[in-house]
Amino acid sequence: MTASLSQLADFLERHRRVLVLTGAGMSTASGIPDYRDKDGVRRGQAPMQGHQFRKLDAVRRRYWARSMAGYPTLARAEPNAGHRALAQLGAAGHIGELMTQNVDGLHQQAGSFHVLELHGSIHQVVCLDCRAVFARAFVQGQLVDANPGLAGIAAPAAPDGDAQHEPASLEGFNIPWCVDCGGMLKPDVVFFGDGVPADRSARALAQMDDADALLVVGSSLTVFSGFRFCRMAAQTGKPIAAVNLGKTRADELLALKIADSAEQVLPALVQLLN
Repeated sequence: MTASLSQLADFLERHRRVLVLTGAGMSTASGIPDYRDKDGVRRGQAPMQGHQFRKLDAVRRRYWARSMAGYPTLARAEPNAGHRALAQLGAAGHIGELMTQNVDGLHQQAGSFHVLELHGSIHQVVCLDCRAVFARAFVQGQLVDANPGLAGIAAPAAPDGDAQHEPASLEGFNIPWCVDCGGMLKPDVVFFGDGVPADRSARALAQMDDADALLVVGSSLTVFSGFRFCRMAAQTGKPIAAVNLGKTRADELLALKIADSAEQVLPALVQLLN
């Protein structure tokens, strides 16, 4: 299963419709920590649960206080060499569709087109009542205006827009509300425990059906929304390759794997194919 760069290049040359699936490991070189270490053990606090966010005021208050501190890191993040290499591979026709479990928007910033964001975008916020959509930067301004005493506090960001930060007190913290209807705001991302929206899921499944191979980059595939594509590929006889520093849930299904980081492997792959 352990493969060389030339074997990965050959994999792409033999399969002209390679679907690429990326995960949090794709963005670590851009300063956004991933969820798990190389052994698949979760780092830091438990991720936000969708049902708790919607049900409990205290949970929403804690999320927005942490996110207020962590979002600037995501807003400033820039694509790394791995993102740029995938954009080059796409432009040259070496890969087909690109879908990501990440919500940071870095693939688009790097120049990849028609990226399917399975878990949404942290740069948008949606009202759960009237469905109005706002830029996260606008909501950040609301948070700062409503909580000036916490402005300027920085914390390491989590991939879902949360942060590794626990406010000393949430008493008096003001959460943002929809400026159109006064309804509840939520980042436009799929929190843990929630499902990928049906229309987005259908599009992703159609891309997997149309592909002739699957390449996983920077994902442990622990979350089923990513692992299911490996299972689909295996069931239909489509080969799977992976570039990931640690183990993945689909290791036994892989035709080849390079245990290294995306920002190291993918630019070298571009040079080899060119």
